[in-house]
Amino acid sequence: MKSERRQIKLLRKCWSWQNEGKCCKMKEIKTDVLIVGTGASGLFAALHLPRDKQVLMITKDEVRHSDSFLAQGGICVQRDENDFDSFMEDTLKAGHYENRRESVEIMIRSSREVINELISYGVEFARKDGELDYTREGCHSKPRILFHEDITGEEITSKLLAAVEKLPNVTILDHVTMLDILEENNQCYGVVAEQGNGTLLSLEADYTILASGGIGGLYTNSTNYPHLTGDALAIALRHHIQLEHIDYIQIHPTTLYSKKPGRRFLISESVRGEGAKLYGADGKRFANEVLPRDLLTQEIHKQMEKDGKPYVWLDMTVLGKDVILRHFPHIYERCLQEGYDVTKEWIPVVPAQHYFMGGIHVDRYSKTTMEHLYAAGETSCNGVHGANRLASNSLLESLVFAKRAALDLTGKWEDARISREEIRSLAEETGAKIQEQKDNLAAVYRHEVLEEIERVKKAQ
Repeated sequence: MKSERRQIKLLRKCWSWQNEGKCCKMKEIKTDVLIVGTGASGLFAALHLPRDKQVLMITKDEVRHSDSFLAQGGICVQRDENDFDSFMEDTLKAGHYENRRESVEIMIRSSREVINELISYGVEFARKDGELDYTREGCHSKPRILFHEDITGEEITSKLLAAVEKLPNVTILDHVTMLDILEENNQCYGVVAEQGNGTLLSLEADYTILASGGIGGLYTNSTNYPHLTGDALAIALRHHIQLEHIDYIQIHPTTLYSKKPGRRFLISESVRGEGAKLYGADGKRFANEVLPRDLLTQEIHKQMEKDGKPYVWLDMTVLGKDVILRHFPHIYERCLQEGYDVTKEWIPVVPAQHYFMGGIHVDRYSKTTMEHLYAAGETSCNGVHGANRLASNSLLESLVFAKRAALDLTGKWEDARISREEIRSLAEETGAKIQEQKDNLAAVYRHEVLEEIERVKKAQ
């Protein structure tokens, strides 16, 4: 009821116009800050915005259906000052030294503060003898990853969501899809969106933060939710907002092989970090299991071709039943549902699309090339990951730079440069254009993003 009252309060106006003989209605909502996405980055940004500013968050699907909830392995943190150089080198090496060093340094230096904040929100990380326990994953030179069983993303994101839901200045609307942004002279004034019932919304905002996730929905085999189709990238292309490394797409080497259609179940990197081994059809190891993800994926594809099979084998039994049930209980349960007991037998695994290192170009404060428009999380590219993301840097990077977005726009706050009537006129114009291709807009956006990815690849 509380969220319903907030929604009713926000619905200020409703207008209609004629388009090809049809009457098109649009509801108007005014807010101070609009956040597109309810994953970890969007939620963390909301928590760092002033309490006297009205914040509206929208999500394309259900609130909990973001990839942040799916993250298994953990979140990196600089253990102490002596860990900085190796953390930096591990990140750069995994990224083939194409990373923005400034961004990497910001992430590392900010990591402990972010972890302390998460703990203050009730996030429970694994502990050993009362102290935080650290694990190691691929390409890490030492253990520096905090975790909660094998559902770290769910533990973090659910606690952030609970904190946001307590804020009286934040409203969350689910099943609302961003269709386009409201732009005039390279300044963002909000977005046009569509509710699940087909109603168009004009969401006017002084500042907008895009935190709408990755592009896994563009691929047949992906660990991502299928509704994450990179809409923000297509919209950015249409408005000449700079993109960066849009062709940098990470394949995770180990997902559970299945003949069933749909999202692939991730077998966390930390499984191999703890000692699980990979085998070909001949029962022999063929690669170092903690290679960077892109290199290990290459080795697995070579082995699959050699074996003539659509998978290789992963042996978790070497970890021992106690470790599996304590550290990887949800992987154990999911594999059991698929007919595999990982405490007793090997499981078939195959690479699948997992993460997007490119995205909308942002600076060190997560600001895009359009005024009053920020981007954070997987939809953005701040250069941290380079050409290949280091395991468990995603959650950390998302939180660090989402916070920086919130603090930056707060520190330079300025109201819209045009009048409410001008924004309304802009919304009417944008809405009318959307109506012309609304029935196939999703397909058009999908085509435009995939086409741009291929164009960039060929230009290399």
